[in-house]
Amino acid sequence: MRRVMVRYTVKQGQAERNEELVRAVYHELHERSPEGLRYATFRLDDGLSFVHVAEVDGEDNPLLELPAFKAFTAGIGERCDEPPVSSSLAEVGSFRLFSSTAKGEG
Repeated sequence: MRRVMVRYTVKQGQAERNEELVRAVYHELHERSPEGLRYATFRLDDGLSFVHVAEVDGEDNPLLELPAFKAFTAGIGERCDEPPVSSSLAEVGSFRLFSSTAKGEG
């Protein structure tokens, strides 16, 4: 199981377009309901920064196969002031956030 977080900041005037593209990804995810993927996207309070968090079972990420996700990533560089930075996540603890059976105490 892999967990990753991606954070980036879009240019002024691009937040709504970015959000539309993200919503299209979720629309397709709900239609296809791929196994082995848990995914969330957040818009931060500055209105321009976004954070995506994904948990993927196995080696293949079904998100990468979605046409809507391909459309989202195709123009991400043009929409961004700060490009996407990806970080692997190592769980210290969580409460009902991921499917993990291991429960942390923090």
